[in-house]
Amino acid sequence: MQQHIIDFPIAKINLGLNVTAKRADGYHDLETVFFPVPLHDTLELYPMHPDYPSAFGCDLKVTGVDIAGDEQRNLVVRAYNKVAEKYELPRVHAHLHKAIPTQAGMGGGSSDCAFMLKALNRMFGLGMETQEMADMAAQLGADCPFFISCQPSYAEGIGEKLTPLPLRLDGWVLAVVKPDIPIPTKEAFAHITPHRPLKNCADIVMQPVETWRDELVNDFEASIFPQHPRLAEIKQQLYDHGAVYAAMSGSGSSLFGLFRDTPPLQSLFPDDFTAVFTL
Repeated sequence: MQQHIIDFPIAKINLGLNVTAKRADGYHDLETVFFPVPLHDTLELYPMHPDYPSAFGCDLKVTGVDIAGDEQRNLVVRAYNKVAEKYELPRVHAHLHKAIPTQAGMGGGSSDCAFMLKALNRMFGLGMETQEMADMAAQLGADCPFFISCQPSYAEGIGEKLTPLPLRLDGWVLAVVKPDIPIPTKEAFAHITPHRPLKNCADIVMQPVETWRDELVNDFEASIFPQHPRLAEIKQQLYDHGAVYAAMSGSGSSLFGLFRDTPPLQSLFPDDFTAVFTL
């Protein structure tokens, strides 16, 4: 058993997102491409002393970006509880430092969940294979399985059916802008009309990035931008300052752009969360 683990749950962006059908269970079928982004939280895990006065199997402390709600309902704790249903686990302390913005469409909570599954597997030598962890992750959140492998993937179903893609964006500059605009999931789907696109996003992303602007679409933009014009303004500003491709990630509210050179994000968006990475 390892006595201490520290890991760095990463974020993702959606390259295209098409809502193709409404399901009988109330969810929607999607087609999207998940792409990993080097923006990360920090997850620290160590065993709890037997005499420590806690009623919880996983004693979680969250710092950094503020998250509302009971920490025992956090996906990190739910991941511990899911593993504990199958394996005998000692009690643990977990410290999650949040840097990935919340309600951003960047999968921060899902990533924390998946990385907790992997951390528990390593710490206690559980011997879980990738598929077993992905199956557990799927029970906790639709895009959680992606963060088990963290490789570019075409996602179908509600986001849990993954096909790896040989997609590389080496050398591109990725800029992310996240305004303080929460987008509840119910609101995001309220004005969506499911349909199949003329061209699949998995095929489009294998074309040159220069072709994406005319073909690669996030369906949520059509329903969310009229409700939140600021998001449309940010996307246009990204294009105005040199983005070759720009879009909203997931159901928002983060926007991202792919650039050849680093844009002056902080001067453009002084009141918003911004981040720039060379891929």
